[in-house]
Amino acid sequence: MSEMTADAGKDPNKGYVAIFGWSLNAIDAIDRFDRRYIVVAPSWAKDYADKHDIPFMSWNFERLNENSFEIAQMLKDEGVDVAVPLYEETVEWAGAVNAVLLDNPRLLGQSMLFRDKSLMKRRAQLGGIRVGVFEEAHDRGDVIRFLKRVNQTLLKLDGDPNDPIHFKAFDKSGTAGHRVIRTPEDVDNIPDEEFPALLESHLDGWEFAVEAWIKNGKVQFLNISEYVTLGYSVFVPATPELEAHRERITEEIEKLIEVFDIDFGFIHPEYFLTSDNKLYFGEGAYRPPGFNALELIERAYGFNGYQGLVLAFDPKTTQEELDAFFPKEIVDAKGHAGCFGVYPRRRVVSRLEIPEDTANHPYFEFHELADPREQKVAKRSAFGTHWGLAYFFGDNPHELRDLLKKQEELDYYV
Repeated sequence: MSEMTADAGKDPNKGYVAIFGWSLNAIDAIDRFDRRYIVVAPSWAKDYADKHDIPFMSWNFERLNENSFEIAQMLKDEGVDVAVPLYEETVEWAGAVNAVLLDNPRLLGQSMLFRDKSLMKRRAQLGGIRVGVFEEAHDRGDVIRFLKRVNQTLLKLDGDPNDPIHFKAFDKSGTAGHRVIRTPEDVDNIPDEEFPALLESHLDGWEFAVEAWIKNGKVQFLNISEYVTLGYSVFVPATPELEAHRERITEEIEKLIEVFDIDFGFIHPEYFLTSDNKLYFGEGAYRPPGFNALELIERAYGFNGYQGLVLAFDPKTTQEELDAFFPKEIVDAKGHAGCFGVYPRRRVVSRLEIPEDTANHPYFEFHELADPREQKVAKRSAFGTHWGLAYFFGDNPHELRDLLKKQEELDYYV
């Protein structure tokens, strides 16, 4: 463990936090904040941490096992108050460690619910939260049966196209293990290692996510992230049409807080609003979202979400601090910020070229796109990993939404 060198500008009366996972954006933000911190991440990050004076403890987050008590003890001896997970893989670990640090055994069970998509849905359903039809699949046969059953229930006739079902590998986060299944051929293409998985019926509707910072069981700030196309694009704050449902959405979040017994932290649940105005809970995560939503929120509102994360987790945070830190939703936004995940559209690409219409649009800000390292593009079966993000910012949410949609038809890689 490297010695704590970064104590300058840190408040000794506030909590000392352990950040679980390696993210330079998060570390940079928390380093500028007034809390003492230590980063707990795999050993490959140690050299970088030492070189840049980042307080660091090496830990490889494999399957949760009896060693989790060992790391909890190490952090306790170091004087750490709470662990903050940054990634899906570290949620359970943080839960196990916080159960020890905060002397609250329930925190481990709670984190395990958030890690297991099927348990999470079941718990939500038991708590009276509306969810779609779902089932667990252990092999391809289960998937075929679910596909057939869902389509029989919808009274599809032979020859009608199937309504799709969604396949989500239990252990993959976000869209990585997410497949849309329409035909028996799609089922044949699922690799063995993606089982067990959660199967869900398809819900037509408006899909959006919520980012909520929670303290003392109460929402301190609630953002609605509107998806333009799942796996491609998102923007914040949402359009006025979706924001019109904010009160209902807030009530749903309060229901989640109650059902999952959440006292503090940060949640990132996904919802569907169907055409008949019903809200369905999709899934939730107890960590920052992928797709750099926290960066978008900072662009729109000016506060740093990772610092907000530390405030939400730190047991020594006061309500005065929270009130001073978080702005007012919607009214305090300076504009709308969005990003688009770029996937190459051609089989063979040789260079990166920002489409002219995009580059010249006043809403386009910057991009973080990789140069094509190899000429051949991998075929996308699941949602896979995009090659980087293009960022946009502007006053009009509808113009921004249409602009993000339009990017899907453009070639960034030629």
